Amino acid sequence: MPPPILLYDGVCGLCNRLVQFILRRDPNAVFRFAALQSPLAARILTRHGANPADLDTVYVVVNSDLADERLLPRSDAVVFILNQLGGFWGLTAVVGAVPRPLRDWAYRLVARTRYRIFGRYDTCPVPTEATRARFLDV
Repeated sequence: MPPPILLYDGVCGLCNRLVQFILRRDPNAVFRFAALQSPLAARILTRHGANPADLDTVYVVVNSDLADERLLPRSDAVVFILNQLGGFWGLTAVVGAVPRPLRDWAYRLVARTRYRIFGRYDTCPVPTEATRARFLDV
């Protein structure tokens, strides 16, 4: 089974903090990463009818390039990530019990204000040498 891929806004301060959060808590190196601004993300999103220009959504791609490939957007992606990290973080995934419309409303609220609160980079930050192999768009 291919590793899940997190598609994130590469210039968003919050999104980059999410990537760093996962890197620190994913000792088995399960997740791979690609910026939404990358050609890889554009190909995957186009396959699923999602707009590659929409940078307000984080996605997790499950079973990439297989017949049963799935694209999990917004709060579904966050719940998936927390479940995969397990331990305490898996327990926090009980947020998945909250109805999706309510979870996605809260997600969209944060997404609208993320640049103002968490900042924005001019370019996608370069991963460290130790984590570079986990980034598919470098």
